[in-house]
Amino acid sequence: MRDTNPLRRAFARLLRPAGLLVLFLTEVLLAEGGSLSAAVALAATAAAGSALLVCSVISARCASPVPRTRVRTAIRDREQRTAFLPQRDPDARGRTRPRAPGYALLTAAA
Repeated sequence: MRDTNPLRRAFARLLRPAGLLVLFLTEVLLAEGGSLSAAVALAATAAAGSALLVCSVISARCASPVPRTRVRTAIRDREQRTAFLPQRDPDARGRTRPRAPGYALLTAAA
């Protein structure tokens, strides 16, 4: 019988690399040149990384999706709070033209 729980399947997928890490750690522990402190440090790092990965997967699965209307409303609210008006006519009288960086103007070079 196949398991249909997506969280359980994700956890099972995470256990496969953990099993490989356990096999690797036993190889490091049983190797002639390997030291015990290096194996313990590697095991602690792998355990911390695995715990962080499991916590992030569980929290990502449990978070409720944000409805699209809320995203649209947030964008609209941010637009209303902006402190400038869009330039509808950049060539209007009194507006200076933006210049591209390049050579200095001859009047400003003196």
